[in-house]
Amino acid sequence: MEFFNAMKNRRSIYSISNSSTVSDEKIKEIVEESVKHTPTAFNSQTGRVMLLLNENHNKFWDITEDALRKVVPEGQFEPTKEKIESFRSGYGTILFFEDQETVKSLQEQFPLYKDSFPSYSLQASGMLQYNVWTGLAIEGLGASLQHYTELIESDIQKEWNINESWKLIAQMPFGKKEEEAGEKEFESLDKRIRILD
Repeated sequence: MEFFNAMKNRRSIYSISNSSTVSDEKIKEIVEESVKHTPTAFNSQTGRVMLLLNENHNKFWDITEDALRKVVPEGQFEPTKEKIESFRSGYGTILFFEDQETVKSLQEQFPLYKDSFPSYSLQASGMLQYNVWTGLAIEGLGASLQHYTELIESDIQKEWNINESWKLIAQMPFGKKEEEAGEKEFESLDKRIRILD
């Protein structure tokens, strides 16, 4: 039941602060254990992660804000700025990537599954994101998943000299929870599950 309690407690938390309930070493351990033990098709291990703390965390959201200013009309930018500020006010950000060189290599090795490997890669990334997110939640940290990918990918590659084969998938700002998530509505499971016995 501990596993299911962890599932229930992992929610999107947008109100976070620049403090942590655990040490940086513990956060690093959550990331490392998740990367190591998240399953991948063909044991491909395509997931790549960057943990940004302190000034690197702030720099990431500066880059994101600058990119958004180029596409959001100035008169409508205030709500966007407030949203970015809420992420910047967190303790850190985790960037999730998938290594396209590995995906390409698998496509060449196993041509029968060539068209499926990009999907396998995304499925593995989703599991990795979930594992990290749940690990943070167990330690009392709030997080949410963001997707500014196309707007910022080239800028962050330059800023941190990221391998060009690493495709950015998602961003996860996290920090100490300042507010709990609200009530969540669930669609009837009868509509979502079929059991044949």
